[in-house]
Parts: sequence; C-alpha cells; structure tokens
Amino acid sequence: MSLQKWYAAAAKVLPLHKLFNMWWIYALLSALFAALTAVFAKVGVKNIDSDLATAIRTTVIFILVWGIAFFKGVVPSAQNLQKQTWLFLVLSGCATGLSWLFYFKALQIGKVSQVAPVDKLSVALAIILSVVFLGEVVTWKIAAGALLIISGTLVLIF
Repeated sequence: MSLQKWYAAAAKVLPLHKLFNMWWIYALLSALFAALTAVFAKVGVKNIDSDLATAIRTTVIFILVWGIAFFKGVVPSAQNLQKQTWLFLVLSGCATGLSWLFYFKALQIGKVSQVAPVDKLSVALAIILSVVFLGEVVTWKIAAGALLIISGTLVLIF
C-alpha cells in the first residue's frame, strides 16, 4: 500500500481534518517532534562535541527530507525556482543551522527544562519580525500570547 493510499485510508477512519485545520495538526506534530528532539539531543550531546552532534543530526535530516522530496516527485521542480526563492531558502537554512548549533551547545551545558523554553522565545521573536519585515498585523490576542510566552519563559528559567 502506498503512503498516499495509507493517508487516505487513515483519513476515512479518523477524519481529523474535519475537526481541525490541517495546519493545526502539522503544528502539533511539529511541537511533539521538537520536544522529542530536545530530550534525544540532550542525551546525544552528552559525550560529544556539540558541533559534531549537530553535523550528524543535520546529515540525518538531509537524508530524510531529500528522501521524502524524491518520494513525492517534487525534486525536478527545483530547477524552476526563482532567484529570490533560492536566496531566502538559503538564508533560512543558514539561520536554521546557526540555531541548531547554539541549541545543541545550550543543551550540552544546560537543562532541557530551561533551554527548550528559551528556544521557544523564537515564537515571540518571529511575531515581532513578521510585523517589521512582512507587514503582518498584531492583534491583541497575538500580542497577549507573545507576552505570555515571554512571561512563561522567564518563570521557567529563573
């Protein structure tokens, strides 16, 4: 059974898409795997240089994600990407790589229960950057959520 047929069969049995928007499900899965990442990484960086640990992790991600792209058949479309798309994907990759390097170093010397919340300050920072650079509008709800994230981080680390 192909992966697409499996997804279709699973969706009939458990139609979560009717209860939630799909972005919400993907975001929850992202949060779950990010939490697992923190725990696994803490153990993984115990007796190794954090930069080497990041390089190993990145290699695994590289193989996994390219495998998915090949499986989906989307690799040929890369040749049609615009220069701006390439530029911002490269910049995003550089930011991600630096984030991972610092994250692994922080995990190596700190507690997961403190490092992970500080790392999640990226949510509040992303909101600020989205306003400044993308012109997104901040509602009271978004501002309150960002302030709660910042407050919660401060409570957890001090």
